[in-house]
Amino acid sequence: MPDLTEIEALKASLRGARRAAQALSEVAGRVEAMDPRADLAEADLDELQRLSLANALAAQALRGLVESMRKRRGRIEEPAADGSGGIDD
Repeated sequence: MPDLTEIEALKASLRGARRAAQALSEVAGRVEAMDPRADLAEADLDELQRLSLANALAAQALRGLVESMRKRRGRIEEPAADGSGGIDD
C-alpha cells in the first residue's frame, strides 16, 4: 500500500518545482527580448537571483524526496563509505 503522506509530499514538491520554473520562465522572456547592447536592470538582476535560488531549492527538494522514495523501495544502494564514490579501480 502506498504511503499517502509520501504521495502528498511528492505532489507538493512537484507543484513547488513547477511554480519556481514558471516564475523563472517569465523573467527569461524579458531577458530574451532585451537588446544585447542594453544592461540588465538591477531589479531584474535581483529577481533573477531570487528566482534562480528558489528554482534550485525546489529542484533539490524534489530530487531528495524522489531519492528517499527510491531508497525506501530498495532501488538505490547506500553510498560507498570507503571514499571511492562507488567506483572500483
